[in-house]
Amino acid sequence: MRRWTLKLRAQIVFFIICTCIVCQCGLINGEICPSKDIRNNVTNLQSLENCTIIEGHLKILLMFKTKIEDFRGLSYPKLRVVTDYVLLFRVYGLETLSDLFPNLTVVRGNNLFFNYALVLYEMLQLKELGLHSLMNITRGAVRIEKNPDLCYLATLDWSKILDTVEDNFIVANKNDRECGDVCPGTAQGQTICSQNTINGHFRGRCWSQNHCQRMCLDNCKHGACSLQGQCCHDQCLGGCSEPGNASSCVACRNLQHGNSCVEKCPAGYYVFRGWRCVSFSFCQELHNQCKQNKKLNQDRESGCNEYVIHNGACIPECPSGYTTINSTTLTCLPCAGLCPKLCVGNKTVDSVTSAQALRGCTVLHGNMIIKIRGGNNIAAELEASLGQIEEITGYLTVRRAYALVSLSFLRKLRIIRGEHLETDIYAFYALDNQNLRELWDWSKHNLTIQRGRVFFHYNSKLCMSEIRKMEDVTGTKDRNQKNDIAVRNNGDQASCETKMLKFTVVKTTSNMIMLKWEPFWPLDFRDLLGFMVLYKEAPYKNVTEFDGQDACGSNSWAIADVDPPSRSTDGKKAEDPGHLIRTLRPWTQYAIMVKTQLSASDEHQVHGAKSEIIYVRTNASKPSVPLDPISSSNSSSQIILKWKPPTSPNGNITHYRVICRKQAEDSDLYKFDYCLQGMKLPSRTPTHLDSEDEQKWNHTDEPTSGGKCCACPKTDNQLKKEQEEIEYRKTFENYLHNEVFESRPSRRRRSVGVANATQLPNFLTTVPSLSFGSTTATPDDEDDEGSKVELKVFLKESTVISNLHHFTSYKIEIMACNHPTDLKRCSMATYVSARTMPEEKADEIPGPVTHEIVTAEAPYVLIKWNTPRSPNGLIILYEVFYRKVGDTEVHTACVSRPAYLKLGGTKLSLVQPGNYSVRVRATSLAGNGSFTATTYFFMPNPDPGLIWIVIGPVICFILLLFVGGGVFWIFKKKQTEGPTGPLIASSNPEYISANDVYVPDEWEVPREKITVLRELGQGSFGMVYEGIAKDIIKGDPDTRVAVKTVNESASLRERIEFLNEASVMKAFSCHHVVRLLGVVSKAQPTLVVMELMTHGDLKSYLRCLRSDSENNPTGRPPPTLKEMIQMAAEIADGMAYLNAKKFVHRDLAARNCMVAEDFTVKIGDFGMTRDIYETDYYRKGGKGLLPVRWMAPESLKDGVFTPHSDCWSFGVVLWEISTLAEQPYQGLSNEQVLKFVMDGGYLDRPENCPERMHSLMQMCWQYNPKMRPMFYEIIEMLREDLHPSFQEVSFFYSEENKVPETEEFDLDLDNMESIPLDPSSYSQREESLGRDSGPSVALRGNYEEHVPYTHMNGGKKNGRILSLPRSSPS
Repeated sequence: MRRWTLKLRAQIVFFIICTCIVCQCGLINGEICPSKDIRNNVTNLQSLENCTIIEGHLKILLMFKTKIEDFRGLSYPKLRVVTDYVLLFRVYGLETLSDLFPNLTVVRGNNLFFNYALVLYEMLQLKELGLHSLMNITRGAVRIEKNPDLCYLATLDWSKILDTVEDNFIVANKNDRECGDVCPGTAQGQTICSQNTINGHFRGRCWSQNHCQRMCLDNCKHGACSLQGQCCHDQCLGGCSEPGNASSCVACRNLQHGNSCVEKCPAGYYVFRGWRCVSFSFCQELHNQCKQNKKLNQDRESGCNEYVIHNGACIPECPSGYTTINSTTLTCLPCAGLCPKLCVGNKTVDSVTSAQALRGCTVLHGNMIIKIRGGNNIAAELEASLGQIEEITGYLTVRRAYALVSLSFLRKLRIIRGEHLETDIYAFYALDNQNLRELWDWSKHNLTIQRGRVFFHYNSKLCMSEIRKMEDVTGTKDRNQKNDIAVRNNGDQASCETKMLKFTVVKTTSNMIMLKWEPFWPLDFRDLLGFMVLYKEAPYKNVTEFDGQDACGSNSWAIADVDPPSRSTDGKKAEDPGHLIRTLRPWTQYAIMVKTQLSASDEHQVHGAKSEIIYVRTNASKPSVPLDPISSSNSSSQIILKWKPPTSPNGNITHYRVICRKQAEDSDLYKFDYCLQGMKLPSRTPTHLDSEDEQKWNHTDEPTSGGKCCACPKTDNQLKKEQEEIEYRKTFENYLHNEVFESRPSRRRRSVGVANATQLPNFLTTVPSLSFGSTTATPDDEDDEGSKVELKVFLKESTVISNLHHFTSYKIEIMACNHPTDLKRCSMATYVSARTMPEEKADEIPGPVTHEIVTAEAPYVLIKWNTPRSPNGLIILYEVFYRKVGDTEVHTACVSRPAYLKLGGTKLSLVQPGNYSVRVRATSLAGNGSFTATTYFFMPNPDPGLIWIVIGPVICFILLLFVGGGVFWIFKKKQTEGPTGPLIASSNPEYISANDVYVPDEWEVPREKITVLRELGQGSFGMVYEGIAKDIIKGDPDTRVAVKTVNESASLRERIEFLNEASVMKAFSCHHVVRLLGVVSKAQPTLVVMELMTHGDLKSYLRCLRSDSENNPTGRPPPTLKEMIQMAAEIADGMAYLNAKKFVHRDLAARNCMVAEDFTVKIGDFGMTRDIYETDYYRKGGKGLLPVRWMAPESLKDGVFTPHSDCWSFGVVLWEISTLAEQPYQGLSNEQVLKFVMDGGYLDRPENCPERMHSLMQMCWQYNPKMRPMFYEIIEMLREDLHPSFQEVSFFYSEENKVPETEEFDLDLDNMESIPLDPSSYSQREESLGRDSGPSVALRGNYEEHVPYTHMNGGKKNGRILSLPRSSPS
């Protein structure tokens, strides 16, 4: 192990040494490294050299000067596991992580970065992720945002890496249509990578053109397998080197002990940081090291933890309600009453937040300074945070605490020891507390001050009697001296300032003001305690001394204390008093004044001094970045830019600097053969700005007065949703910037005064305004004058960049400047990309098409043409269209770019002699060019002997076709008559394999046992009859049943689907799901025997209960509230059963629920009613029929169906029950319903609908799927009002029903603030959505919050929703 030479604290050094010793004999041979924060310089990556596990987080960020070549050859193959999160932010020149971390396999996510375990943000040159070994992100989501060149996102199946993908946030990366994603083998016409379908997109899954995405077999638990695809041991996570061996895992699913993965730590070992087992001695050493370090640094925070043992784990401190006894056992024992808690250090309470840091402290080993000047509900907040403090070992100072009226919030303070004293004299120090009226209720409170005196000055509302009581109670009366307590200015509002102070020096920088003023000394120089510098922002010169002060303690002035200057001695002139005010805002006017602080004596009155209020403006500095840049192209040579001014100009904006750099096309476009089958043809589009975008950007545009209609004003709801989405994204960006920018450590310096005011952090890392091209352009590009355009824009926030190359991508930087020549006064750049419009005839092929007839053993024609001189982007391929003169059939040949470069054209092998015509067109990134002029050529007769060589096989082939056609006709005829062999039933009827053949089983019923009585109605596949079945139910000789048939003219496909739907129901046995009783599959017609539901479907039944209905055979009135609740619970019970069976219904509606003879409502038989209510379905985009009026917004958008989307449909069923089966969204077309629901709309409350039913509907219609209740929770809400028989027959009360595991569909209510609650947080892009025919077992879908790439975040079986709190990265 390499030696650590950095000057780290003792406990950190010890910790690293111990962890490395443990790891050397452990699972993976290598180092366990602490968190890594790598920034500014690529050489800092060397600290990862020997790391195998990073116990903490990995941040790589803010490298602005790095180039592509800086990362070549850099690789850290030892790194396998990161226990917290991985963050990459603004690392220039980094194109892929493939070489950097080739073996990173697991990111555990123990602590998250704003809910995310993997974050890539503003990586401007990143082209692919390339983390081809990544197999598992245990906890947390993925956020990939604002990476303009990043591709290979659509080729990833995140569900194979994460347990749930619904919280992934993948936006503002390179447009999927512009990414030429080519998986390994595709360029050679082979399928190497695993392929699957996610939301209707079937494609190979890969990280890059060199690496497929590794996927384990479904039977491998926890997705862990070896490189050969063999399943690992159950305890493995991410992979293993040897299957079935718990000592060969890459990482452990639970815990790592020594060199093996275990379920729990053995005796004598304890869980450490959630992933490994450590010994007692290890934990004890950490405890002792920290304890020793705290003793050495008593006056300041040590930053370490005294580790203890609790519940089998080595943890930083005992949990609430527990305490440690001694350093030998380290065990946490329950406290008898309130636990003693020792807090160490000097504590300054200047806000509610700082007070909360002391919550629970009973002993303060140090000093307390209270100077809280404002806030809401201060007394209650302080009592909650400081009310448990019993002892202060140092001193207590209350200085300018304008918000305080009493000190009674320190209700348990009994002793001030005075081991450290204020100015080495005072144990209690009260100065200038304008509203302090009471110390404590001395009739009830007892306080002892063991050492030191008390000091009271300028407490204008504090009576002397109160001070004298304190002297008596605390025992300080005999210690105090005459000037310790000022009689004149305690309890007296009189002011003593009489002399005017004048400023002698006022100097400014952008964030500081330096002041000096005339010296002032009273007759007795000891009466001068110091000066107060008061300052605040003042846009206008109208400030008075008492602005912002009131009886509630508010004070708008910031106050800095300045010590008196040294007096002149031995002829040496005394310095003028002064102060340096820091951390001010640039280009801001401040009001400033100075007052003296004096000590008053009983024997003489001391007069003070103050200055006039002066106004000083700080200097200008670099502005913040320009906002909201947008670009568009209106011609082949121009780009239009617009932006908004910076939030903080920090001066007067003089101009904007705009740099436009030409971007090269993706290098992959030059080398792939896009003529191969399966290759996606790349395309590019110029940057357009539609009117909607422009109106959204420019809120002040006047409506047009022309023929166009102005846009409808947005509703309050829409504006609120937009604002919430903006706020959510701002919150993340603020969190990101707060975490990645570090405060500069404070340094000691000579100054004319030290302010006690809270200081704002300075930034360690300043982001330079570098030219973007320095990280991407090649040397050739840099020499090319046309590759860069730079201009200055004055007095406006828009410009037009001209003289650009057609259909070319440009990256544009916009910087705000507030100095005409100094580049240091220009802001960081904001970036935007744009592509110019195509040139109309740029893709035309110049010159004629030539031909050359080559007489060889196999003669051919060589067709040649010239390439376009300056195409739109680049030429991807050429198409050659040729035909024999007189024929109507046109033949085409595709010629790829590499193929053209070899021959300058293509070879045409023509069999038939004769006259031919040929023409060619080029296809560029902008699309197809124009055809060339038609060229004619004559193909001469080949050798006659060759004719028979060619014709012979053709004749044989034709004969074979005739024979094959005859065989097919006979087979089809037999199929129409009815199959003699077994039918086929598949869970996916689109694909038929040998395993899908329907084989009669125990559900087979002899045909002679079924007697058909009468027709009930038309089903999806044929007529449904009522019948009698003999001996189909044990103990019941004759059972009334429903018999479903398939039409005699049905195709094999329809018969397969018919049996498939029946086969699905064989797995179900629930009182509230219609039961399958048997199948007759032998001979024709095929029959399916079902439980008879005498009252038909629920929709028809509800409609017949209407008062105006003529068809009400039962004579029943409309349902009461109790009956509606009973119906709802019965449906919910059936759905809860289906959920438990991992089945998603996808078409829950009243028409698909059935009503039994005893009026019990049951879940119907899945899709067999579709033809009857065909108008309830809608065909979208050429796909299958969709029940859009019952579908959840995520199903309409992304085509995902889950138990949560079934819950939405259940809410619509409740609406149908309340309205007696009215049509949902009456008056809206299907297209209008689609848009309305996806925009956050839902059904209105029905007339006379009980509040209880409506509340349940609204719970089901939460836009965020995770906020909807599960079906078992719905029953829990309703069970008090259900009929007693429900308890006997329901699934909810049965032994079979187990409480769902939290990993299934649990809601994390404690952390719900991390979940967007409205449709604005979802992508507005409408995905094409499809619906498989028939039901299918649930695949956990995704509810991607903003994601254009929803197709890459498909579902996973048994997906669980992880708790994602806003975790601290530390």
